[in-house]
Amino acid sequence: MAADSRAKAATLALRQRLLSSSCRLFFPEDPVKIVRGRGQYLYDERGVEYIDCINNVAHVGHCHPLVVQAAHEQNQVLNTNSRYLHDNIVDYAQRLSETLPEPLSVFYFLNSGSEANDLALRLARCYTGHQDVVVLDHAYHGHLSSLIDISPYKFRDLDGQKEWVHVAPLPDTYRGPYQEDHPNPAEAYANEVKHLVSSAQEKGRKIAAFFAESLPSVGGQIIPPAGYFSRVAEHIHRAGGLVVADEIQVGFGRVGKHFWAFQMQGEDFVPDIVTMGKSIGNGHPVACVATTQAVSRAFEATGVEYFNTFGGNPVSCAVGLAVLDVLEKEQLQAHAASVGNFLMELLSQQKAKHPIVGDVRGTGLFIGVDLIKDEAMRTPATQETEYVVSRLKDKHILLSADGPGRNVLKFKPPMCFSLDNAQYVVAVLDDILTDMEEKLRSCETLRIQP
Repeated sequence: MAADSRAKAATLALRQRLLSSSCRLFFPEDPVKIVRGRGQYLYDERGVEYIDCINNVAHVGHCHPLVVQAAHEQNQVLNTNSRYLHDNIVDYAQRLSETLPEPLSVFYFLNSGSEANDLALRLARCYTGHQDVVVLDHAYHGHLSSLIDISPYKFRDLDGQKEWVHVAPLPDTYRGPYQEDHPNPAEAYANEVKHLVSSAQEKGRKIAAFFAESLPSVGGQIIPPAGYFSRVAEHIHRAGGLVVADEIQVGFGRVGKHFWAFQMQGEDFVPDIVTMGKSIGNGHPVACVATTQAVSRAFEATGVEYFNTFGGNPVSCAVGLAVLDVLEKEQLQAHAASVGNFLMELLSQQKAKHPIVGDVRGTGLFIGVDLIKDEAMRTPATQETEYVVSRLKDKHILLSADGPGRNVLKFKPPMCFSLDNAQYVVAVLDDILTDMEEKLRSCETLRIQP
């Protein structure tokens, strides 16, 4: 029986019997059974079309024909162990090098973003000879044990914080300790890292790396203040550590203004290591670590080879090259900038209209809408956000929520998301928020008083 012909209830029953309950679904109270995708749209078993605002994995669009063709053609010829000499891997590395600052000139290919971040951690420790890591609060860097240890989003619900992990405040100028009215939030947040490093050193600890998403996503679609990472890098380098920019969710033109999100911090900021995943293969399992010659040579000096059987295999690299081709031919970085600006403008109008919308922040097709219960305290409207996400799904719009209070609507759709999509999604959101204000008692505190 074809999977798409099986009743949704039967598939759900099989999943509940065969898969762990820790492998959670979107919309667990009423899951959507998706059987087909194209561009920015997903289709359920009944043929109902959904606008996908969640899927940054399908970076250039679900089942993009050029990406599918590249995988198919290479699959028909060869897919094999990465230790054989092949053109695709060097061609792909060359193409990636053209998008990055010159110092980032050595590449390692892997199968997932988690593998990439794990390798970045190894590289940093090998180069510095140090153990400790500074991370941002609420961060998530992957599902491997090594990465759970540096992901406050996860370790606080598990074994807790290791002594070699140091957690800096999220550079959130809306809800953090240094907000939009602070004269220099970048400096203030960077000083928190400086104090953290000094405190660790006083205890005899040594910093290997500062690990951060260039734009924290799980933390609530945060846009760090300009200059923050440059100042942090000064403190980390002075302590003998490296700076790792996790671009897994936000790289490859998503921010619109730049190809890489870390470039928003200015030309003077170049990370020591950049990690990539998700978007670079449009859903195909491929990932990458880019670093400097110096870091790579220190890793090589151990005498232990880096071996990943199929990391950078011919099919994966053919897919990666095709994604870069599509980004260029369809001018998706510029598209993300124009559609993102339009979407930000529409959402800002919602902020002016609906008191529940506390903040709208973002760049390109990476946007967060922070829903609040009260303006003074900016209390997260967690239940209301869950309700909004559920109602949007009923209207065939797929959106997720995150942030420490689970109250930030996250827009990170495929890059082909259109102006018409933006207009439609915000119109539906407007209707839902209007209805909430009229009917839900929990929103009474948000009503504009006469």
